[in-house]
Amino acid sequence: MKKLLLLSFVLFGCTNENITAEKVATNLNTPWSINQHENTFYISERVGTIAEITSNGKVVHKQVKLTNDLSNASEAGLLGFVLKNDFDDSHEAFAYYTYNQNGDSFNRVVTIRQDNDAWKEVSIHLDSIPTGNIHHGGRLAIGPDGFLYVTVGDAGNPTNAQDAKSLNGKILRMREDETFEIYTTGHRNPQGLAWDKDGTLFETEHGQTAMDEINRIEPGKNYGYPIIQGTETKDGLESPIITSGEHDTWAPSGITFHKGKLYVASLRGEAVKVMNVSTGEVERSITGFGRVRDVFSNGEYIYFVTNNTDGRGAPNNGDDILYRLKE
Repeated sequence: MKKLLLLSFVLFGCTNENITAEKVATNLNTPWSINQHENTFYISERVGTIAEITSNGKVVHKQVKLTNDLSNASEAGLLGFVLKNDFDDSHEAFAYYTYNQNGDSFNRVVTIRQDNDAWKEVSIHLDSIPTGNIHHGGRLAIGPDGFLYVTVGDAGNPTNAQDAKSLNGKILRMREDETFEIYTTGHRNPQGLAWDKDGTLFETEHGQTAMDEINRIEPGKNYGYPIIQGTETKDGLESPIITSGEHDTWAPSGITFHKGKLYVASLRGEAVKVMNVSTGEVERSITGFGRVRDVFSNGEYIYFVTNNTDGRGAPNNGDDILYRLKE
């Protein structure tokens, strides 16, 4: 496979070793979700664009033409984005965005299609999920079963997570007929989904005042929020396999498996955290980049995007940036 032209070489430290990272692309606009097809990266940006990064390092920000204006609520915009399995033929992807309507904000899952100079919304799969100023969720991932999985935040209202009539605070799965089922309940603000080599699903979730979580996901289970958090237990509710504890905040976002380890993007924690899900250990934290929104593995390398332009970071020259780790 033809290699991407890397724009520069930098050296950063992590908690227990030095590690090299290379800048693949700079000046991204609040990036959210990384995809790669052949030699091109496709990265959703909260402002309503897809950054297409070609093998020579060139970045083109293509507008996504949506049927409603994006919400200006905190954390909102164009969020989850995943290329369909038939992208070669269809040139389509699933996308998740937050929009305004009559003064209120809602979440929506759609199909968007790539044209020469833009992407265009062509169908709506799930609509009118109420949301607030925070906790939109928004991660999309296609599972080993070929179905689309969607994380939906609690919209800032903890009671939603346990309300069987609400889609908020849930992980959803699209059925073959394109209707959605509630896959799991009891989530606060789930932000990451990834499957290990055995097909087991794992999820990241923002806790309340620390208490961030890595969960092993099983269909039909209840992950406890707001009844239990962190290491707390209760019959019928699932506790995380890894937690930040009550004194540390990671704000974990996108995740990916790479060579058997779980790589976790960390916003507040400003790191890529490498975890062993078998032992429950955080083995190391790769730092020095600021806020990290998403991580991606193509089997050979780890890529990640910073999120220092999201209004909560301290942007440096060239932010935001797509990096490649040499692991």
